[in-house]
Amino acid sequence: MSSTYSQSAKLMVGQTEYTIYPFDQLEQRYAIERLPFSLRILLENLLRHGDENYVSDEDVEFLASWDPQAEPSQEIAFVPSRVLLQDFTGVPAIVDLAAMRDAMVELGGAASRINPLSPVELVIDHSVMVDHFGTKDALSQNTEIEIARNLERYKFLRWGQTAFENFKVVPPGTGIVHQVNLEYLARGVFTRQQDGEQLAYPDSLVGTDSHTTMINGLGVLGWGVGGIEAEAAMLGQPITMLIPQVVGFRLVGKLPEGATATDLVLTVTQQLREFGVVGKFVEFFGEGLTNLSLADRATIANMAPEYGATCGIFPIDAETIRYLQLTGRDDHTLELVESYARRMGLWHDANTPEAHYSALLTLDLSEVVPSIAGPKRPQDRIPLTDASSRFHQLLSEHHQQISAAEVVTDFEEEGGHPPSDNGAVEVTYQGETFILEQGAVVIAAITSCTNTSNPAVLVAAGLLARNARRLGLQTKPWVKTSFAPGSKVVTDYLQRAGLMKELEALGFYLVGYGCTTCIGNSGPLAPEISQGINAGNLLVTSVLSGNRNFEGRIHQEVQANYLASPPLVVAYALAGNMSVDLYNDPLGLDPQGNPVKLADIWPDSQEIQAVMAGSLDAAMFRKKYQDVYTGNEVWNNLPIETGERYAWADSTYVRQPTFFENIAQKQPGVDSITDARCLVKVGDSITTDHISPAGAIAIDSPAGIYLQAHQVAPQDFNSYGSRRGNHEVMMRGTFANIRLRNQLAPGTEGSWTTHFPSGEQLSIFDAAERYKESGTPLVVLAGKEYGTGSSRDWAAKGPALLGVKAVIAESYERIHRSNLIGMGILPLQFAEGESAEKLKLDGTEYFSIPAITEGQESVEVSVRRDSGDRFSFMAKIRIDTPNEFAYYENGGILHYVLRQLANS
Repeated sequence: MSSTYSQSAKLMVGQTEYTIYPFDQLEQRYAIERLPFSLRILLENLLRHGDENYVSDEDVEFLASWDPQAEPSQEIAFVPSRVLLQDFTGVPAIVDLAAMRDAMVELGGAASRINPLSPVELVIDHSVMVDHFGTKDALSQNTEIEIARNLERYKFLRWGQTAFENFKVVPPGTGIVHQVNLEYLARGVFTRQQDGEQLAYPDSLVGTDSHTTMINGLGVLGWGVGGIEAEAAMLGQPITMLIPQVVGFRLVGKLPEGATATDLVLTVTQQLREFGVVGKFVEFFGEGLTNLSLADRATIANMAPEYGATCGIFPIDAETIRYLQLTGRDDHTLELVESYARRMGLWHDANTPEAHYSALLTLDLSEVVPSIAGPKRPQDRIPLTDASSRFHQLLSEHHQQISAAEVVTDFEEEGGHPPSDNGAVEVTYQGETFILEQGAVVIAAITSCTNTSNPAVLVAAGLLARNARRLGLQTKPWVKTSFAPGSKVVTDYLQRAGLMKELEALGFYLVGYGCTTCIGNSGPLAPEISQGINAGNLLVTSVLSGNRNFEGRIHQEVQANYLASPPLVVAYALAGNMSVDLYNDPLGLDPQGNPVKLADIWPDSQEIQAVMAGSLDAAMFRKKYQDVYTGNEVWNNLPIETGERYAWADSTYVRQPTFFENIAQKQPGVDSITDARCLVKVGDSITTDHISPAGAIAIDSPAGIYLQAHQVAPQDFNSYGSRRGNHEVMMRGTFANIRLRNQLAPGTEGSWTTHFPSGEQLSIFDAAERYKESGTPLVVLAGKEYGTGSSRDWAAKGPALLGVKAVIAESYERIHRSNLIGMGILPLQFAEGESAEKLKLDGTEYFSIPAITEGQESVEVSVRRDSGDRFSFMAKIRIDTPNEFAYYENGGILHYVLRQLANS
């Protein structure tokens, strides 16, 4: 199978001749100029790989004649130019490759057969935690702790650097993976030597982080996949996908004064979630693009997982070139990107014809208003004007008898709210005594790639801090403040603008370069604050400039979490409570006793633009990235192990996984599932954080007990995310989120279930172990949007190790469904209009599922109750492509790849 359409051409850029694969032949038969931008990138990918056995003329013709209204049905192969990893997901990926080398040797092959075939870049950015904050030495202290905590992981990655080809590591303390990708790693147009020719083709990638889509802002096609799928891509496997529907999103107008890119992205997220774009591509276009900086575009692209799309891509245009120039790319790269985009019809300007789309949405930027999102989902946007009243509704829902007039602040007698005894607790912390109350903002964090890639909102935060200080305002003493930018360039331009000192004066000291609060690395609250929260049973809050605020993710003691722009994070740190109406209530008092409101300190857009123009230049980016792979002295002094195969040690961070034990060269085939028991029964919107948390490990949890048994003190537990290289920890941490509500253990939160038939209430891990001893297979029952959130491979690996054979849900998040198949778990979907509740399934039943065959669309699930009653229902099989079935019948995608390589 190959394509006759793969005809190359030449493109001269300066003195260099490139071989490209244009659409000239296809344009004679098809309206290629009306294809969406993203689909043209996929089409070029097919043409360039036309000689491979996974591309046919039918594939090319189907994509070239794409029907916008057709339901996805045609499978094609996509070969990304590169793979991007972060360390939480990257370490287990490299662990799996190391284990595959061992398995390859057992199958009689050479260890070196397991090696990345395309460039793989890993950025260590998820391991820094906010242990220290609010002081000038917070960065150095947190870095020292980070290195000590993660020494075993980092030594393993140093081995990987030497053992694998095409694998580079960006050391800790450099920045957030997506911002490093945007500012440095992205090529725009990829080039490589092949058969004596210099090929040029679109930069594209998959990444092991949901927010890989941030690079879509640069016109680079890429999205998040599970670590399992990324490993297959590293090993040369094309990613198979159904040609998606593409939703066009027209932007018109200009943002009004006072609205930020954060407000825009929260509006876009809400609009697209309500419309429904799960599994679809979204493309942004329209005259409004000219009023958005590339950083604004990257902010919108970053949040594609939050609005549910596979990607949220912007075209290549003059702003793309301007950004590449600003970030220090050389002149030849600028010329190559523009020349190639124009030649391939990938360039966007006022004369570009509008593509045909599956659906079309429009947003007038002038209608965007300041907003936050929360308390537990990023798509739940709240206009800032309504934030205070909506928070009081939340308090009421939590049975806290409180009204807007009953929340205490430390300026109640000067026009704020009067004091209340409803849950308010007197706390003394760092020599200051104050009242801690319902709604207190205990975490205010400028964090995450979502906003720290955008100079406009960071400069706005700095200017707001400056204006607040001039009027004598200070952060409330109970607020844990932190600043974790996405790259070192951020602190450079803030220092040059004189704004870093203004943020520091309000407590926003640099705590690290990496993903902190947004991933659950917010670190501990002060003991005095924590005690006050528990003593008063307080519903306290966090405000962060991130992209995720799911239950239990930010901090275990903080139940309500709100996403906001960096300047609003600073404003809420000054206000100190989510009940404060930022439009009408004062944030505090000036030295003369006059109330100061948000409008008094909010910077105007002209000043923001002026500061940016005077503090950002290309030399700054070149300097910070000239030694990006070098790292600091501590990193470079780490001992390096050598050898093709890893010498597994008795580590609590990195252990040889059991996935490939006793693997045979022949695929095992598909078995039926007989008399399975339900391990977990959950409702809607269960996230990968619920299934496999990334944050703190509780002392009395199965994972905590395991670590203590291996002489790890509780203060050295680190996080689940950092221990993803140890399957023993991760299987014990599966379904261990403290906010998980398993309906099989009513009245509980956390990792509890009921074991059948004993009726005992056990931890989910202990129950799974007991089921394993009796040879009982397991299933999970779930509602809508099962597995939403981060592209977390352990949310599939963990259940597989616990013995889960099938999940039956009302609907799935795209990446998680793929990950389940990648670990040999069967994803089934209730028929339209049916659910566990409507079928009266309470989880106490026995479930039997016959062996499925390739191409089978549905299966009859037989149910037996202890009473002897029997019935059945039909479920849709969510194995969507032939390749996915091949993975499933092999027991997983890595098993499939391993057998393919061993038998070739």
